[in-house]
Amino acid sequence: MNVQEQIKDYITSQPDPKRGDMQELHRFILQVLPGCKLWFLDGKNSENKTVSNPNIGYGFQTMKYADGTTRDFYQIGISANKTGISVYILGIKDKTYLAKTYGKKIGNADVTGYCIKFKTLKDIHIDILEAAIRYGAEQGKLS
Repeated sequence: MNVQEQIKDYITSQPDPKRGDMQELHRFILQVLPGCKLWFLDGKNSENKTVSNPNIGYGFQTMKYADGTTRDFYQIGISANKTGISVYILGIKDKTYLAKTYGKKIGNADVTGYCIKFKTLKDIHIDILEAAIRYGAEQGKLS
């Protein structure tokens, strides 16, 4: 199964209304980042144990770790969780940037160092989410 099929299966496996929000968010990110590399991580480790929620990734960056190793990974990710949807914005060096810059403007969402978590799309301002995604994608290119 290719990445697009995995993404489609993951989104359609979500209950409504989360499924509709995930479909809309997926289309939205593809419009914001046209032609980006797509990723799908099923949330399982090398021993096939579940270690995280499955997630869809967009873009490409090489992450550098403190021990000097590197790993190719996505820049922006989305995942369904028990209470809603999480948008991950990776590669931002300043872990306070997202919360300081977008936290008060985005609407009803929890904003941490690299995650924007909300219940439904109607709870947030999509234009502010777009600005955060664009910023994250640009920062990921610099990492």
